[in-house]
Amino acid sequence: MRLKIVKSKNAASFYVQKTVYKDGKQKTLIVEKLGTYASLLDKLNGADPYEWAKKHVDELNRIEKEEIQADIQINLSPIKKIKFGEKRLFNGGFIFLSRLYKALGLSKLCKKISKKYKFKYDLDSILSRLIYSRIIFPCSKLGTFEISKRFIENPNFELQHIYRALDVLEKESDYIKSAVYENSLNISKRDTKVLYYDCTNFYFEMEQESDIRQYGCSKEHRPNPIVQMGLFMDGSGIPLSYCINPGNDNEQTTMEPLEKKILSDFGISKFIVCTDAGLSSEANRKLNSKDERAFITTQPIKKLKSYSTFPLQKA
Repeated sequence: MRLKIVKSKNAASFYVQKTVYKDGKQKTLIVEKLGTYASLLDKLNGADPYEWAKKHVDELNRIEKEEIQADIQINLSPIKKIKFGEKRLFNGGFIFLSRLYKALGLSKLCKKISKKYKFKYDLDSILSRLIYSRIIFPCSKLGTFEISKRFIENPNFELQHIYRALDVLEKESDYIKSAVYENSLNISKRDTKVLYYDCTNFYFEMEQESDIRQYGCSKEHRPNPIVQMGLFMDGSGIPLSYCINPGNDNEQTTMEPLEKKILSDFGISKFIVCTDAGLSSEANRKLNSKDERAFITTQPIKKLKSYSTFPLQKA
């Protein structure tokens, strides 16, 4: 804390100020208004207001320093019993993630979506817990619900609401992805000059095909139905957009629809797409050989139709 004197034509006012940091920004607060020079002169019976104000600020700083350095004592009783089922351990790690969650505008997005569908459960609370749990301790939806009970802020939804919310999030996924991309530009610089695209798949512990869970070429060589996921990342390795397709789809055909969504929804038109040989089809190369786009792909030397060798020349 420090003394601040504001002088005007007819008076001088004394203030105690303090600098604090809020949301990463420096801010000055007025801790106490001591009064004007004339009022202090009367109050102090003729003593110097300047000297008194300086000593007063020094005393406030001393008290504040003692409070910060004060020891905190906790008395524990070894014979006191804890009530059965009483919650005494809380997980607060999600607090650090909540700041980034709000900076990406996900809370506002959830409110807009909730107004559109007019459901009663808290979509914002559900989505945030799904994200926090996926980062802190990845598990099933049931496991996510149980982990949420250990957070400092208890969940205000039921397990059934999580499954209902998944359908809504899937329907609004394109809107969420484009909005999050726009909001992310306020947090960090996105390198969209180079985009990376690849596909993977996920298997299900089942024997019969159902919906998009179809038999296909499993990355893990499992004889189970799978679904396929294609993912675009920017030059920094941050996910940009994704698509989910049936497991029996040819992965080479998944890139064009997703790339067209990026062109229309993200406002990105000039970039280089990098893929492996499995996605280097003629159609994909033609797609990224026009306008302001280009491509880089891998190709095994042994599969090239022909290549030249240059004999070494003597110097």
